[in-house]
This record gives sequence, structure tokens and C-alpha cells, in this order.
Amino acid sequence: MTERLIDISEQPARLRVRYENLVIETGDDAQTTPLGEIAALIVSHPQVTYTHAVLAKLAEAGAVFITCDARRMPSGMLLPLQAHFIQTERFSRQAAASLPTRKRLWQQIVRAKVRAQAAVLQEVCGHDAGLLELVSRVRSGDATHIEAQASRRYWPTLFPTPGFRRDPDGDGWNVHLNYGYAVLRGIVARAVCGVGLHPSLGLHHHNRYNAFCLADDLMEPLRPLVDRVVALRARKDAGPPPLLDAESKRELLAALTGRVRIQGESRTLFDVATRMASSLAAVFEGTARKLNLPEM
Repeated sequence: MTERLIDISEQPARLRVRYENLVIETGDDAQTTPLGEIAALIVSHPQVTYTHAVLAKLAEAGAVFITCDARRMPSGMLLPLQAHFIQTERFSRQAAASLPTRKRLWQQIVRAKVRAQAAVLQEVCGHDAGLLELVSRVRSGDATHIEAQASRRYWPTLFPTPGFRRDPDGDGWNVHLNYGYAVLRGIVARAVCGVGLHPSLGLHHHNRYNAFCLADDLMEPLRPLVDRVVALRARKDAGPPPLLDAESKRELLAALTGRVRIQGESRTLFDVATRMASSLAAVFEGTARKLNLPEM
């Protein structure tokens, strides 16, 4: 099945549903996409209207609806409420997971993230800045803060531009990273809900105001997919970082619809996210001890 990321940002549009298809009307033009092929719909143009049926049918089809703020950055997300036949049972097992189990799982996630960061540095910069040697030092719960140590090596190496600092509230290339992460978060949150887990019950992230703590946990090893695209763009473009334009979004969305290796196979990111979430559900149910994590 095709899993499409649709971003409506260039012109006003009217969205409606017709015969299980999403119809996007822009001026005298109309494009039709089967609802079952949509993974996420991102609306960032301020003059887009849609009917209630659009939101209801997207949720019914298992798609994510992402709305953007005045800066055209993702600010809200609508996910399917019911997506698995034993959802209540899985919620209970998820909530009852022991602290040692959560710490062991976070150790696996951090190791996968640092390995992925090392792979991106090797490709983009020709060396891994010593990140691979840090992987084996990650302890249960990342008690020695290897993730933070890796980050202090990773960002200055990946973005050697004077003055760059990774800041979620920053401008420049940070805006590009934030957009990619927000879409990635929606994909992972969709997978989490799809296997009957609750996105707010995290393994490590636990902000009381964050409704997607578990999605934030599982997306960590996938963040370097976004980092790679933005870093390569930064090396290609001379001068100050460009605005988050249509070309930038296309490059980021293309990376998120590409192929990723997991369990020795090349799969779509949507499938990878589902396998990660399914393996986590298996750990909560006591039938597995390790997560299926991507190989970069």
C-alpha cells in the first residue's frame, strides 16, 4: 500500500471527502487521493477549509492530521482514538511495566540513536567523532548520560557553521529540523496507536503536559534521518539558512518516505515505526525482551 505524506502549504484549498477519497480543490483544479493511502495530512496554509467528514474519515482510515501555526510549523495533531482490538488490555500492561524494564528499553533506544548519529556523521563528515565507541558504554536507563555526551560531539560536527546550536526554539536550520521532527513524531505516534499502546505513557520522557511521550521515546533512533537531510542542505547552500520553503519540505518529506533497514530488511519508515511499536507491545506482554530497532 502507498503511504503518502501530503503537505498543503502553497495555496488556499478546500478539502472534502467523496467516495472514500480525499478531494483537494485548489482554484479550478481538484486532486483525489484514496483515504487508505494517506499516512499523514499536514495543513500549513492559513486559507485551507475542510469538513468534519475529512477529519472523521482520516481518523477512521488510520491517518494523522497535523495542523500548523502562523509560522507554518506543526502545532497540533489528530490521531485515531481506537486502532487495536485489545487496546484496553495493552494499556494496562503498558502502565504496569516495571522501572527496570523501562530502563532496559531506554538503554536499547539510546544505543540505537547513537549508532545512527555515528552513521550520519560518517557519511556527511567522513568520521564519526568517536560516537561508536560510546555505544557500548550506555548503561540501563542511560545512567551515565551517554546520550548527552554524544550530542555534545554530534551537533558541532554535523553543523560546523559558526554560531549554530541545536535549539528547539531557535531559528535558521533549527526550523528545518523542527519541521522534520514534527512529521516524524506524527508517523511514530500513528504506529504507537495502531498497535494499541497509549502515546502519552512514555519509557523515559514523562512531561505531564506532553501527550506523546512514548512517540518521543521511539522516534529517537529515527531523528538522524532528518538530521542528515538538513545537514546536507546546509553544506550545499551558501550564505544564511533559507526559510522553510516548499523545496525544503519536499526534501524532508522525501527522506521520511524513503527506505530504512530493520531486522535485515529494507522497509518503509511507516513499517519500521510499526515494527518498533509492535516489539514494544511484545515486551510489555512478556513475550520479548528487546525492541526491533532500525539499522542506519
